[in-house]
Amino acid sequence: MASTHLLQGTLDLLILKSLALGELHGLGISRRIAQMTGGTFDVKPGSLFPALHRLEEAGALTASWGESENNRRAKFYQLTRTGQRQLQVEATEWNRISLAITAALAVR
Repeated sequence: MASTHLLQGTLDLLILKSLALGELHGLGISRRIAQMTGGTFDVKPGSLFPALHRLEEAGALTASWGESENNRRAKFYQLTRTGQRQLQVEATEWNRISLAITAALAVR
């Protein structure tokens, strides 16, 4: 499926949502986003890792080193309380915006 450009801020929301069920490493986050979006979003490392770093710096995520499922060293990310609150706020805002756009597109 063709890659879709993420709107600014949408990647952060998808990352936060992907980590809501528990910690994952970068590739796991990318896979979870693809799974959650039915393959619509294919997040490449060049976009994913700067966003993870930014979210970690902002206190929304914590990270620790561990072993991936294929026994490679990987950085695992987890939501903090700040990240959980950010997810709630951003999800509410996204829902408000998407309803407004849907309503606008339905106008004839």
